[in-house]
Amino acid sequence: MNEKQVIILGIETSCDETSAAVLVDGRELKSHIISSQVSTHQKYGGVVPEIASREHCLHIQNVVEQALEQAGYDFTDLSAIAVTYGPGLVGSLLVGVAAAKAMAYAAEIPLIGINHLEGHIYANFLEHKDIEFPFLILLVSGGHTNLILFREHLDYEILGQTRDDAAGEAFDKIARALGLGYPGGPYIQKAAQHGDANAFQFPRTMLEADSLDFSFSGLKSAVLNTMNTAKMKGETLNTADLAASFQAAVIDVLVQKTLRALEMHPVKSLALAGGVAANSLLRESLQTELAKRNLPFYYPSPIFCTDNGAMIAMAGYYRYKAKKYSSWILNAVPALKLAGSDKTEN
Repeated sequence: MNEKQVIILGIETSCDETSAAVLVDGRELKSHIISSQVSTHQKYGGVVPEIASREHCLHIQNVVEQALEQAGYDFTDLSAIAVTYGPGLVGSLLVGVAAAKAMAYAAEIPLIGINHLEGHIYANFLEHKDIEFPFLILLVSGGHTNLILFREHLDYEILGQTRDDAAGEAFDKIARALGLGYPGGPYIQKAAQHGDANAFQFPRTMLEADSLDFSFSGLKSAVLNTMNTAKMKGETLNTADLAASFQAAVIDVLVQKTLRALEMHPVKSLALAGGVAANSLLRESLQTELAKRNLPFYYPSPIFCTDNGAMIAMAGYYRYKAKKYSSWILNAVPALKLAGSDKTEN
């Protein structure tokens, strides 16, 4: 192994994806393996925590071995192992953390605990190596909706966050109510392509005039109330129109809040992250607005929007460079918050 190379193994098991990736010098992704549980959980309409953790136990070793084999390395070549330790499902997190601790300890290399949300942010650097600081991040996932000012590596400030349902969570719940399937985002988007976004006038909750926080519980309730009222009256509503109108309301709020943040915090670019970052309407809407402002816009490919080990490896690379290692008592923290500029060791 070249002594100058930094080779990071990233492991992600926060929910229902068992993933591992090998990244070299923060630039070259040598391997990227994902074992998805979507088909396992679809019949339940969502992730079943106990089943998810068992599936991780079954696949974690094989996924890591595949990642190393595909990259052409073994444990003796690694500089460190980075692993998601929160937020997420506690059972799922524990599988990844336990595996990473055992591997790092046996290989006598640093262990680096990564906040899952920080991983999503760093997914942008997998394909856009030279994003200029400072930039704004719109992070939209199943459990979180945040606006983040990214000043430099490992130094960021949370400007806004969800006060109730996250955007991705709302997508899942409405998709389930419409009988579209799980995960909700792709199904809502597909149905919306055949619907009228103006068929239903659902609320856009913007909160206080200077607030950058989000709230989607009112929108979710409005959609469910519309459906329940129609059912009581014996009316049949057009599913595509409901999906399109709901999606438009979510995207409107995300875009308008982002533009508000850009006015309040001048930056050099905007980056999108998280599972909902794969939504084409969201990307197109933001692209249109940012083009008017001559502001660069970055987002990961769809494969890096979902949970993956590559983003954990990338975040791990920058923590390794800063010597921000974790201790051997690192544990799963299912409700872990995004710490911002707090760079203390885990």
